[in-house]
Amino acid sequence: MNAPAPTTDHLTPGEAWARMTAGNERFVSNSPEHPHQDSDRRSLLAGGQEPVAALFGCADSRLAAEIIFDVGLGDLFVVRNAGQVVGDTVIASLEYAVSVLHVPLIVVLGHDSCGAVATAIESLTSTAPPGSRFLGDLVEMIVPSVRRATIDLEPGETLDPRSVGKLHIEASVESLVGRSALVATAIAEGRLAVVGANYDLGAGRVDTSVVVGRL
Repeated sequence: MNAPAPTTDHLTPGEAWARMTAGNERFVSNSPEHPHQDSDRRSLLAGGQEPVAALFGCADSRLAAEIIFDVGLGDLFVVRNAGQVVGDTVIASLEYAVSVLHVPLIVVLGHDSCGAVATAIESLTSTAPPGSRFLGDLVEMIVPSVRRATIDLEPGETLDPRSVGKLHIEASVESLVGRSALVATAIAEGRLAVVGANYDLGAGRVDTSVVVGRL
């Protein structure tokens, strides 16, 4: 990870999010431009990087960030794991993006039909042990959102995985901002915003769930 190169002209959080949503609209409408994917861009970035935003998302193979937002090399600083659960290495990576790369925006991106969310839901009624301690620990980080969604159920109502997914996106944003003083300070100073969003696998659209900071 190299020092910044002058590529984004110090975008504001709102400008960065507008650029990303415009790219998503191109993707949804089947009119992508596939920018920044040629040899000239590759050569330009050899000396450094200055991404438009940092993106923390689920590792699901259907959640390819650069494709969804129609961007290319050097545009996004991407951190991913199954179920977008916020751990120490995730926070450290995003703090690097804020403090060294000076990104004005962090996007926390979940999606519908998330396998990690489904496993967390099943874990409340299943007696089967997790596949490993590591998988069990990951699922346990999503379970609070499942329990929260269960509390809001009416008698006889079935738990909706989409509701759990939305709550988990919001919980991930809350955890990131609450645990990282560096991120919280950047938000308070107006240098950073954090957007929690959900990706619709079928439609391809990214919808905002929660925003912390000013866009």
